[in-house]
Amino acid sequence: MEQQQLLKEKTKLEFTIKDLADEVQGDNKSKERAEKELQKLRATIAQKEAELEAIRPKYEENKAREEEAQHELSLKDQKRKELYAKQGRGSQFTSKEQRDQWIQKELRSLNKAVKSKQDQIQRLEDEIVRDSERRTQLVSKVEELSTDTENYRQSIDEHNKVFYEMKKRKDQLQSERNEHWRKENNLQQNVSSLKEELSRADQSLRSMAGKPILNGRDSVQKVLDTFRERGGHLGEIAEQYYGLLIENFECERSIYTAVEVTAGNKLFHHIVESDKIGTQILKEMNKQKLPGEVTFMPLNRLTVKDIDYPQTNDAIPMVSKLTYSDRYHKALKYIFGRTLICRNLEVATHLARSTRLDCVTLDGDQVSSKGSLTGGYFNTSRSRLEIQKTRSELRDQITSAETELRTLQETLRNTEQEINKIVSEMQKTEIKNSKAKNLFEKVKTDIRLMKEEQSGLERTKQPKERSLTQLKASLEAMMATKEGLESELHQDLMATLSVQDQHEVDQLNDDIRRLTQDNKEAFTRRMKLEADKNKLENLLTNNLHRRKDELMQALQEISVEDRKRQLEHSQSEIQRVDSRIEEVAVQYKEVEKKVTELQKKEKSLKVELEKVKSREKEVMERMEEDAKDLEKMASKQTLLHQKIEDCSKKIRDLGSLPSEAFDKYQNLPTKQLFKKLENANMELKKYSHVNKKALDQFISFSEQKEKLVMRKEELDRGYDKIKELMNVLEHRKYEAIQFTFKQVSKYFSEVFKKLAPQGHAQLVMKSDNEDESEQEEQGTVDNFTGVGIRVSFTGRNAEMREMNQLSGGQKSLVALALIFAIQKCDPAPFYLFDEIDQALDAQHRKAVADMIHELSKDAQFITTTFRPELLEHANKFYGVKFRNKVSHVECVSREEAYDFVEDDQTHG
Repeated sequence: MEQQQLLKEKTKLEFTIKDLADEVQGDNKSKERAEKELQKLRATIAQKEAELEAIRPKYEENKAREEEAQHELSLKDQKRKELYAKQGRGSQFTSKEQRDQWIQKELRSLNKAVKSKQDQIQRLEDEIVRDSERRTQLVSKVEELSTDTENYRQSIDEHNKVFYEMKKRKDQLQSERNEHWRKENNLQQNVSSLKEELSRADQSLRSMAGKPILNGRDSVQKVLDTFRERGGHLGEIAEQYYGLLIENFECERSIYTAVEVTAGNKLFHHIVESDKIGTQILKEMNKQKLPGEVTFMPLNRLTVKDIDYPQTNDAIPMVSKLTYSDRYHKALKYIFGRTLICRNLEVATHLARSTRLDCVTLDGDQVSSKGSLTGGYFNTSRSRLEIQKTRSELRDQITSAETELRTLQETLRNTEQEINKIVSEMQKTEIKNSKAKNLFEKVKTDIRLMKEEQSGLERTKQPKERSLTQLKASLEAMMATKEGLESELHQDLMATLSVQDQHEVDQLNDDIRRLTQDNKEAFTRRMKLEADKNKLENLLTNNLHRRKDELMQALQEISVEDRKRQLEHSQSEIQRVDSRIEEVAVQYKEVEKKVTELQKKEKSLKVELEKVKSREKEVMERMEEDAKDLEKMASKQTLLHQKIEDCSKKIRDLGSLPSEAFDKYQNLPTKQLFKKLENANMELKKYSHVNKKALDQFISFSEQKEKLVMRKEELDRGYDKIKELMNVLEHRKYEAIQFTFKQVSKYFSEVFKKLAPQGHAQLVMKSDNEDESEQEEQGTVDNFTGVGIRVSFTGRNAEMREMNQLSGGQKSLVALALIFAIQKCDPAPFYLFDEIDQALDAQHRKAVADMIHELSKDAQFITTTFRPELLEHANKFYGVKFRNKVSHVECVSREEAYDFVEDDQTHG
């Protein structure tokens, strides 16, 4: 799966690299073409600018001539017009004063116009100066911003370079992180599988060593963990616990059986430094109520003796074949020091007898020094040492894997932190790059706007200069007109021009004709030069310079370095993918090799399974054949049993035979017996109507009769004994009833006499023969039908009354007397009376209270009452009050009880 993903990623990267390579190649070609075109364009621009610089002085010279000629022409024309106007004013005005007034008026108007023209000229000159200064500022600002643009572009390239370097580092770290994740996942799976195997090994060990022992081991580990957490003195105790005996030595696999047979469950004894350590651990186990069975081996209490082992090639001391630390020498010597490993059982028997040491063979047969032999089959597949070795290896592997996993997780955390740091730096770099790009675009826009403003200023420069020239020419004309008018002022008014003025006019006409021709020639030359200059300027401004700017911007936008970095990044990424593919391919080969081995193993197991199935099939076929044979034998056995039954029936039909018949016919040949049998059958046919079984039946019935007679006698004896027992029990019951009745009757008469001193009462037993009987009768309990009560409240000789003849209070008193009589006969622990004195008068209530007080020595009496007599001898008083629809019981004093009773009697 991973290989497929890597191949897809590699294919994608190859396409990306191809596209980037094509783009880089295309960018390189475009850049080369643009640079060549830019070089040619710069040469063309230089040539055209040289031509323009050559034309511009001629153009300026001709322009200056034209302007000068035009200026002189305008002045002379204005002078001529003024002279003509002066000539015309001779006929226009009638007097000198009128003319002078008009001139003064015109001079005032001209002064205002001159001042206005001067202001316009000043404003236009200031504006031209400002435009010139602005152009100078724009040129320097454009140059400065061009430098900033280059700096920003370099900064963007630098940021891009740093960004891709960090991206490359981030991708590398992410690749490492993915690899770490994969290793972490594999390690976690490995740890889980190792822990499962360890759990299975623990379960196997638990089933062999016993649950209490391994529970004890787990409990000790919990105690040690507690000690380590608490630290201090308890932490030192944990350090002086050395583990189980089985964990502290190693031996060859060949003597596993001998070692296990020798040590048994002692392999799971706990080695500690001293008995105090074991005591502390046991106390903590008992304190925490931890389960399990624990046996400690304190090294300070173990005593081992040096043993002189026999020097023979047939036996070797077991302790010499064990590998362990010197610290545990006492413990190992204590368990294995008195045991020899012998070649065979005969050698073991001989050495045990001669050396008084325990001996064991490699197969696990033991010979005790006391002479006993122990042996038998030992399942080597369930070896505790083997499982313990597996557990130790698994624990070491788990510890190593967990350590590696923790290191890997720490590396992962560091890698993750570094990735986050790089991502943060990348974000900061991207923000900086974005700001630089925004500034770069802003500066480009500013440069463009400044160049447009500069172009606009260049375009308006010539019209403003022409306007300034025209304004100055107009001002000079005004000044000339002003001078003419001022010179004419105060002169005589003439109808014609003077000779001097006429001569001046003629001179002016000649100059005007000449200047007009010069101006025309200068204008023609200027227009030709201006056309050439404008053509070159348009070519440079609208074509060559614009194309140059476009090419430079295109060269800036062609990000060859950026794409190269992308290409390098993609190439490094594909190298990483190739290396990962190679690793996966190696792993795939290893897995494929394992799969091939497992397939071979599976194939061999299938072959073995087929063999087992074939053997099983053969066994099943043999079982089926045996089952068929068994079925045949069973049917044959059934037939033989049938024949035996038939023969037995025939024998029974013959009846009983005399005992001498067997001796008489035992030695006769078969033919003779068959012949005699045939003759006997012929004779028996004559007596076919006779009951042949009569004798047998008579004997059988006689035996049955004797048994039945004996059974009857036995049953009669049992019946008599049962009747006797019933009579005895009946008599005892009768005596018990009579005794109890007499006791109750006696106490009843006594109690009633105390309750009613003037009265007399007695109990009578009722029977079937007479309704009332005062005398004792000899008989059974079945004769009794009940108990009657006769009382008299007026005297012994007065008439005795039945219960139904008494009033309610008298009945209550009789009932109380009977209860008290029964209490005296069979006391109860306590009595609960509810208003027993309700129907009694004061005298009888007093008597009942005294009786209860008398009997309270042997029993507890709880009574409820609304009368004061029962309160006289009471020990404790409780009042029951009803408040808010709830009953409340409160302990009260004797006085409060009396007050309550009296209040109840008063308002009751």
